[in-house]
Amino acid sequence: MRDHDRMRDAGRVRTENTPANEPVFEPVGQTLRRRKLGKELKRHRDAAGLTVREVARLAGFQQGTISKIENGRQTILPRTAKLILQACDVGAPDMDTLLRFAAESDDSGWWLTFSDTMPDWFGTYVDLESDARTIWTYTSELVDGLLQTPEYAEAITRATFPGVSAEELRSAVELRQARQAQLDRSNPPQLSVVLNEAVLRRPVGGPEVMRAQCERLVQLAKRPNITVRVLPFEAGAHPGMKTPFTLLGFPEGFADLDCVYLENANGSVWQERPADIAHYTDVHERLQNLALSQRKSVALLASLD
Repeated sequence: MRDHDRMRDAGRVRTENTPANEPVFEPVGQTLRRRKLGKELKRHRDAAGLTVREVARLAGFQQGTISKIENGRQTILPRTAKLILQACDVGAPDMDTLLRFAAESDDSGWWLTFSDTMPDWFGTYVDLESDARTIWTYTSELVDGLLQTPEYAEAITRATFPGVSAEELRSAVELRQARQAQLDRSNPPQLSVVLNEAVLRRPVGGPEVMRAQCERLVQLAKRPNITVRVLPFEAGAHPGMKTPFTLLGFPEGFADLDCVYLENANGSVWQERPADIAHYTDVHERLQNLALSQRKSVALLASLD
C-alpha cells in the first residue's frame, strides 16, 4: 500500500530501551490485537516446522481451536498462548512479549455498548475502524457512515429497516456518532472518501436533510486529515462500479493486517491478501484520478440545494 505507508501516522511506542528485534505494538483494540497475536503464533508454528494438527496435539487443543486462534477469530488467553508457544519451542524474550500482549487482547471494545442492536460482523469492522490510521473508501449509494449527519443516518436506517423500533433507530444513530468521534481525537485517522455523484443527487430524507448533509461534508473537507472528492457522472465507466469498499491501514507493528472491507445485506467479506490490498489501493487511486479535485468537489457540494 504505497500511499497508505506515506499517509500512516508516525505515532510509535518503540523507545530507546526497546530491543531492536522485539515486536512493537501500539495501544489498539481487541480485534486488531487478537489478529496480530494469532499471526505471530502462526509465524512461530511455521518457523518450528509444525502443522496445525501437531501443535494442537502438543498443546492439548482441538485443531479447530488452533485455526481460530491463528485467524484471530477467538480470544487468546495468556495460558493458551503459553501452551502453543511451548509446543513451538519458543522461549524468552519472544514468549514474554507475546504473553504480555495476550493479556491485553481480551479487553472489551467500546462498541459492545451497541451489541444488542448491532450484528457481530459489524462490531468487528467498527473495532478495526477505530484502530485504523488510514481509511480509504468509495461509496456509490450513500454518504459514508463517518460523515453522516444524524438526520441522514436516521433516514437511511428507516429506508433499510422499515420495521425498525424507536430504540433501535436511536442506537443506530448513536453508533454512527460514536464512530465519528474518532475524527475529533488528537491523532485522527487520515480519511480519503470518494463519493459517486449519485450519492448527492439522491434525495435522502428530503431537501432539508440533504442540504444539511452537504454542508456537513463541506465542513469536514476543510480538515487537514479528511479528503472528500466527488466522482462525476461524466467520468463514465470506472473501476469502482462493481462494489463499494473500505480500505483500512493500521499503525506500525500492525501494517501486515491492512485489509479491505466489503459489505452486503447479509454480512461482510474481508480481503486481506497482499494482492487484494494492492488491487484495491490501485482502484482507489484511479477513482481519485477520475474524481473532481477537492476544490471542485467542495464547490459542487456547496452549490446543491
